[in-house]
Amino acid sequence: MKRLFQLSAFVIFVLCGCGPEKPKPNIEQWKSEIVQVEKDFNAMAQSEGLANAFHHYAASDGVIRRKNKVVQGKSAIKDWYLQDMRPNETLQWTPTFVEVSNSGDLAYTYGDYIFKSVDSTGVIKENTGIFHTVWKRQTNGEWKFVWD
Repeated sequence: MKRLFQLSAFVIFVLCGCGPEKPKPNIEQWKSEIVQVEKDFNAMAQSEGLANAFHHYAASDGVIRRKNKVVQGKSAIKDWYLQDMRPNETLQWTPTFVEVSNSGDLAYTYGDYIFKSVDSTGVIKENTGIFHTVWKRQTNGEWKFVWD
């Protein structure tokens, strides 16, 4: 009887270990998705303005930090850009690094940005820097930023 119990326990142990193989994370596909989202986000910023682009790509609880203030929520982000941006100001960026979680629901990017403005004499001023964005996959599968 003891031997039958040991044999049964062994068979159960082996069968539990032989279950379906977990799918491997598709990290490279997810990274490609994020790069495309960044490109689309930048393109929208150029064609429709920063306020519309940031509003569109922000998660409902998205946050930006500007001028040492935290601005939270899609509407507040859009309002901040509408109030702060002046004509002839542009922002362009390019991600240089992307990382995605193994679960495929969080990602972050960083890269270079160029902010251009035209002063009252018509001189173009250019500021460059590094941006950092945290992305979260939404329940509908879209990527939206939660921190910028």
